[in-house]
Amino acid sequence: MTAPASARTSADLIRAEEPVLAHNYHPLPVVVARAEGTWVEDVEGRRYLDMLAGYSALNFGHRHPVLIEAAHRQLDQLTLTSRAFHNDKLAEFAERLAELTGLDMVLPMNTGAEAVESGIKVARKWAYDVKGVPADQATIVVAAENFHGRTTTIVSFSTDETARAGFGPFTPGFRIVPYNDLAALEAAVDETTAAVLIEPIQGEAGVIIPDAGYLAGVRELTRRKGCLFIADEIQSGLGRTGRTLAVEHEGVVPDVLLLGKALGGGIVPVSAVVARREVLAVLRPGEHGSTFGGNPLAAAVGTAVVELLETGEFQRRATELGVVLRDGLTELVGKGVVGFRSRGLWAGVDVDPAMGTGREISERLMREGVLAKDTHGSTIRLAPPLTITADELRSALGTLEKVLTQGA
Repeated sequence: MTAPASARTSADLIRAEEPVLAHNYHPLPVVVARAEGTWVEDVEGRRYLDMLAGYSALNFGHRHPVLIEAAHRQLDQLTLTSRAFHNDKLAEFAERLAELTGLDMVLPMNTGAEAVESGIKVARKWAYDVKGVPADQATIVVAAENFHGRTTTIVSFSTDETARAGFGPFTPGFRIVPYNDLAALEAAVDETTAAVLIEPIQGEAGVIIPDAGYLAGVRELTRRKGCLFIADEIQSGLGRTGRTLAVEHEGVVPDVLLLGKALGGGIVPVSAVVARREVLAVLRPGEHGSTFGGNPLAAAVGTAVVELLETGEFQRRATELGVVLRDGLTELVGKGVVGFRSRGLWAGVDVDPAMGTGREISERLMREGVLAKDTHGSTIRLAPPLTITADELRSALGTLEKVLTQGA
């Protein structure tokens, strides 16, 4: 007989997953049962400081009271209609999200990958209907080392063989250029180009921040060449870098903005394509859709997220605490850290490979009560909730110093 979850230990639950869950993830061996704010607790009651925040899906921390209240209130009223009918929450969500981002129209979806797929479809349709690209010849230019999701089309333009191997044949129509290279980008754009799709900061690649002027250069180039600039801000957006959007650091407004993760407040999956009116206006009824996209529960939570961002509090926190993060990491360079990149409350930390892999460093941090996640090689990512305190942040950095100086 299977024991009830409340009676099963972390080890029991991890073992129970093995035969029944697909092995598409390799989680750290911690089983989270409760969470609030910046802290999580496992089934045995051990507490951990969350320095990952669900890859930025939990920008506002676990169970933020404003977001939980919005969800509870909506759960008592209406959760789903499909888009066969209107619902009373969607208009306000779209209005406020458009105003927050400085764009005109919203296409609500659920996951980040859905937002990217939708952005690709919209860009191609725009290329055919507005730009006049011959049928089925539209191309989209992307950056090497990108991460935009896991669907078949999206991994078609990934350069990560782990994400690609075994999933072909791949979708054509994409050109890959080096990130942060305007000359290569210019050479790749031609009369068939529908859009340039990039992350303003490459998250999965290790929080790779482009040179100053790169995003402005992309904006100028796409405008001059007559194609769309699509900014994937699914990880970098909604306060993470100290601005509402990472493109704002260069005063750039893209034609199309892709949002997700934090837009659902860590409660429900919410994503969106936000764009200029003439871009999203290419869609007609029946050409694209989602049963759950724009559902009342998602719209209510998404509106509450926008309300939190409208105050500017979280952007200010990310800016101010980003200084604490940067200064703390600077002190660790030469003490096991060989380099780092940070913007706001987001950092990619390169650990001396002699100290261990990123996975091994993350496991040591876990044993000391801090949760982080590795990416490639000996790089770990730090992206705590924007609700973290300066003391909590310094404590996490102190723990990182401890595991680096003490070793395994």
